[in-house]
Amino acid sequence: MTIDAFIPCFIDQFYPETGFNMIRILEKLGHKVEYNTNQTCCGQMAFNSGFWEEAKAIGEKFIKDFPNNRPVVGPTASCTGYVKNYYNELFHNTSLHNEYKQLQKNIYEFTDFLVNKLGVTDVGASFMHTVTYHDSCAALREYGLKDEPRSLLANVKGLNLVEMEDTDVCCGFGGTFAIKHEPISTAMGEQKVENALKTGAEYIVSTDASCLMHQQGYISKHNLPIKTIHIIDVLASGW
Repeated sequence: MTIDAFIPCFIDQFYPETGFNMIRILEKLGHKVEYNTNQTCCGQMAFNSGFWEEAKAIGEKFIKDFPNNRPVVGPTASCTGYVKNYYNELFHNTSLHNEYKQLQKNIYEFTDFLVNKLGVTDVGASFMHTVTYHDSCAALREYGLKDEPRSLLANVKGLNLVEMEDTDVCCGFGGTFAIKHEPISTAMGEQKVENALKTGAEYIVSTDASCLMHQQGYISKHNLPIKTIHIIDVLASGW
């Protein structure tokens, strides 16, 4: 199968290794991965901030960057969920109606694609650590992910998953929410990290790098004995 890799802004700018690891895993599973170097933002930040015309312009380019009728896989539930759920608001009954509908049908968050499209729950990874899992709001509420990441983690050799209290509660990032409402965002991040620490885990794992960056900022500032790691980086470990 030929798969188009969608690399979101956060991954491209801050965590490129996660993007490379996603491609490594897909190739290990026997698939060909194409990467369109012209791709840019999906437009989510502009849309969420109320700049719908700007979001539409960015979205038009995004649709044209993935013209092929084949899977488009990305390492984030936030951006893929946005395309699936909100491109209707921008492109319904426009000249790109058929194209955006095709993209919505084809775009997948990585763990969803592995488990539900490919039927894969074991990629042969090993990670000799205790981890706890953070359900990002985008993954749980926008995309509808819960069991898929856990199914993959359950098959990682040596990994011990301990669920934290209130795993489904927001960590406080929320895109521009973290900027506009910094005190509330920080307090929510603190609560999330404290719940993770109570489990005795060495790592907080999630599908969304933005949540992990927010939590890692609090961890690093207070020199706490826990780290964050994207689930893709866990699944690319130990080969």
